[in-house]
Amino acid sequence: MSDERSLNPDAERAIAKVRRLMVLVSAATFLALAVVLAVIGYRVFHLGESAPQPVNFVDAATALPAGAKVLSTAVGADHIVVTIEVGGAVQVLTFDPDTLKPLGRLSLKPSP
Repeated sequence: MSDERSLNPDAERAIAKVRRLMVLVSAATFLALAVVLAVIGYRVFHLGESAPQPVNFVDAATALPAGAKVLSTAVGADHIVVTIEVGGAVQVLTFDPDTLKPLGRLSLKPSP
């Protein structure tokens, strides 16, 4: 005589359905984890290609006229602008940001 009790057919179908769902959920979880790891790996190994190039250090000095007062400075992608006041007149000096060489000078004098 066997001690095992057999389940009724409805219970066996329910257990089989739960097992199928567990297999599907496990497969979906494994697939999602694989995709996340693949994206992380791709970004780690391709990070060096998209890194910006280092900026060369430039050391330069520009002498201002005697008694000059710096009013403002501004930095853009292709210009550095320094506004100074010398003897009541305003001058706008423009420099190249890569080489710090002067690009231009604009003198603004008060009208009489």
